[in-house]
Formats: sequence, structure tokens, C-alpha cells
Amino acid sequence: MRTNNRASESLRPVLIERGIQFQADASILIRMGNTHVICGVSVEEKVPPFLKDSGQGWITAEYGMLPCATDSRYRRETNGRSGRTMEIQRLIGRSLRMMVDLREIGERTLRVDCDVLNADGGTRTASITGAALAVRDALRKLVTDGKLEKMVEIKPVAAISAGIKDGVVLLDLDYMEDSSAETDANFVMSADGGWIEIQSTAEGKPFSDEAFLAMTKLARKGIRELFELWKEGEQ
Repeated sequence: MRTNNRASESLRPVLIERGIQFQADASILIRMGNTHVICGVSVEEKVPPFLKDSGQGWITAEYGMLPCATDSRYRRETNGRSGRTMEIQRLIGRSLRMMVDLREIGERTLRVDCDVLNADGGTRTASITGAALAVRDALRKLVTDGKLEKMVEIKPVAAISAGIKDGVVLLDLDYMEDSSAETDANFVMSADGGWIEIQSTAEGKPFSDEAFLAMTKLARKGIRELFELWKEGEQ
């Protein structure tokens, strides 16, 4: 039995709130069940040295978890990012760079900060889903401010987890499910149906092709539902 009698193929309740950080160029608070992440975007009128004079922009991400986000205090990473944190923020950055042709945004950097307020599983996937929406809002602001001549073409991106627990394939695992699953996976997909990244790990025993395909099918269904969030911000 899942929390709130949720069906195996059902997402947790998803809510977004825009403008949560009024000094950011764009910000979104995404809630997926009890996982809550603030995604803020800061636009910098410069690029990393390796892109200087290239005519190309950049999108990068940082990820962090606030101390009281977990059931026991999460220690601040004051002496450098952990390997897990680095892996997650690189995943977020790679995913967001798939959204646009970076040559179209000019030599500027969109720096995305994903800060986890409450963690109950799926923090990296919630971060990607919320950050992608925030990036679109930031690009729109560049047009409004006259810094971009026109809105660039955007390919929506979203992400979700899937896994296998007690032999059952589940969508959007919460912490209790994820921590005891035989297999867990994270899927990042673009709106055209192409996969950006898939991370899948066996925790108890190796999983079969059939199990992997079942998780993939469920993840595609869940991400398609998440793309409905993009309609809320259409203009």
C-alpha cells in the first residue's frame, strides 16, 4: 500500500508556485508530494572562459539540500560539494542545456540554483522539472527587458523516478519506497519523446530487460503528465 493509497502508476500531487524569490530573474517552487525544491535563475552577462567570443551562451546548475530537509539534520557542505551533490548538479545542468540552442541566447550564462527545502525522494528529478520551467521564465524576462530580440525556441524537459519494490513497478518513488526498492531509476525526457538521460541501479538483484522496459514505459507516462505544467505558464 502506497502513501495516500496512490496507485503504482500515479504521480504524487504536483504543484508549482512562481516568483518565490522576487530578486531572481526567475524562480519556481515545485512541490512533488513532500519533496519541495526552490529553483532560482540568475542571468549573468558573461560566459565561462572556454566560451568567450564564441557567440554561445551557457546554462549551468548548482544543487543543495537545506539542513532540515531530511529526517535527521543534513550537514551543510561548507568544505566543498560531496560527490553525490556534484553528480546531481551536473545532471541538472546537462538536462537544461538540452532545452535550447545555446547560440540563440547570446554570450550570457543562466545560473540555476536548486535548493531542497524538504526531501522525500526524487529531489534530483523534481529539481530538473522545476528548473526547466524557471529557465523558460528567465528567457522570457530577457525578451521583456529587451536583452533578447525574440523568444528562442524551447524544447521542454522534465524528469521522474521509477523503480521496483516487492516485484511491483512503481512511478515517482517517495523516500520510504526508494530506500527499500530492489531497483530504482531516474529518467529525463524532452517533449519530443527523446531520452536525455537514464540512470538505473539494481539494489537487491539484477533486473531484467522486461523490468527495465516496464519502468521506462511508466516513466514516459509520468513525464508526459508533468509536461502539463508547461501549459500553466503559457502566454
